[in-house]
Amino acid sequence: MTKFVFVTGGVVSSLGKGIASASLAALLESRGLNVTLIKLDPYLNVDPGTMSPFQHGEVFVTDDGAETDLDLGHYERFIETRMKRANNFTTGQIYKSVLEKERRGDYLGKTVQVIPHVTNEIQEFIKRGAGFGTAQAVQVAIVEIGGTVGDIESLPFLEAVRQMSLRLGPNQCAFVHLSYVPWIAAAGELKTKPTQHTVQKMREIGIQPDALLCRADRTIPDDEREKISLFTNVPLWGVISLPDMPSIYQVPRLLHEQGLDGLICDKLRLNTPPARLQRWDELVHALQHPQGAVRIAMVGKYVDLSDSYKSLNEALRHAGLKNQVRVEIGYIDSETLEGQDVAAVLAPFDAILVPGGFGKRGTEGKIAAARYAREQRVPYLGICLGMQVATIEFARHVAGLQGANSTEFDPDTPHPVIALIDEWQDADGSIQQRDGSSDLGGTMRLGTQSADVQPSTLAHAIYGPVVSERHRHRYEANTHYLERLRQAGLLISALTQREQLTEIVELPSSVHPWFMGVQFHPEFKSTPWGGHPLFSAFVRAALEQQQTRKG
Repeated sequence: MTKFVFVTGGVVSSLGKGIASASLAALLESRGLNVTLIKLDPYLNVDPGTMSPFQHGEVFVTDDGAETDLDLGHYERFIETRMKRANNFTTGQIYKSVLEKERRGDYLGKTVQVIPHVTNEIQEFIKRGAGFGTAQAVQVAIVEIGGTVGDIESLPFLEAVRQMSLRLGPNQCAFVHLSYVPWIAAAGELKTKPTQHTVQKMREIGIQPDALLCRADRTIPDDEREKISLFTNVPLWGVISLPDMPSIYQVPRLLHEQGLDGLICDKLRLNTPPARLQRWDELVHALQHPQGAVRIAMVGKYVDLSDSYKSLNEALRHAGLKNQVRVEIGYIDSETLEGQDVAAVLAPFDAILVPGGFGKRGTEGKIAAARYAREQRVPYLGICLGMQVATIEFARHVAGLQGANSTEFDPDTPHPVIALIDEWQDADGSIQQRDGSSDLGGTMRLGTQSADVQPSTLAHAIYGPVVSERHRHRYEANTHYLERLRQAGLLISALTQREQLTEIVELPSSVHPWFMGVQFHPEFKSTPWGGHPLFSAFVRAALEQQQTRKG
């Protein structure tokens, strides 16, 4: 039967529950256990698909087309299990499901209440994510509860997991609480009172943590750990210091050395071999000992919040590992390139990357970046919108289509080389339709889909005959302009198998050393172990560009 570890947070948000949960999962997986992770988000949105990256960070997309919290990206980068739609749910999904049941009459005329109906629904969603009671059930499911203990939004989730622990019985559930221990500079000491209070709040709810992960900007001394143990009723060996680390990939080793995985296995009565962390140690060693460095300009519009491009940042670092170099990312607000000397801004970089995004703001700056990369023969990678702006730039300045644009940015453009396509095949094979009046949420082309790759192209050298990647976009390259763009020299190197929609564009090697735009989001499949072939090739091109300049 599946056992559960519930991870909660206190004092403040953004302490790193996702990294802590993923690290614990990695430790249990290294002991030979079959593990999955589930994220519970307390907001009323059905999913984060329509939320601003400035508020919520990136939207991660799973193979089956779910738009999820960014923590699922951490989960996939730390463990072997791939996430699915059932691995992330929100309060909005819970209430939507409860209300649909009420309308159908499933509750047989009962008054529908938070307890038991909402809390029971939460428990059912958790069990579904773990495959509980089925042949696909995992041995351990780590359930991360978003938000902060004490917030009204998270109370139903906490009540649900308290009930679940009671119903499943002894040694079936464990509770890990992540708290903040601030350093007060004026007093010159760490303060444990916030942690005491957040655990007190947990105990009022009826939950006693089995382990406390104490986040701080420094290692917490033993005397402070003893004080925390005394006031929270958590044994000393369960009070774990979790200071800031140079790399998130050092966290599994840090937690293991303080015995967290052993504590959880003891609590859940799991008899396993010792953790094997050799590959984590080798990973950290490679990160700490690069053979060089390359500089990549990321020209986007969400650059003020690094979480907006979390998977992309990690994919570039993974590619750096494959090439034994450190990737230094320069974040450039695309709006600042509009009307400016683009060369002065971009000349110091070895390569240029334009990521995905939505809306008109900053698009002309991205187009300027694509033009600079094309004309100056600087390696260029455009992802999703980055591919679209590269197509627009080529249409305007090479194919002679003056005023070419996307109908997303200019509905009256004379040459809509990027437009809203009204029909496509989704990740599950179903045919989906949309138009300008469709809902914003859940109406994009989402999830993993395959496309045929043209032989003798850069894309074929990277992917082979078929590319299969995850998507998240609404607008497409207009099929009516493909032949004209081809005649002007743009290479359409991958098309979807059914609709013949553009998946990859590139410039021939005779024209440019490395220039590619992809409609999908390859960053979602990158891991520190395997990296990703597209990003590895891009970083290699940046390194060659650097060496050419030096030569």
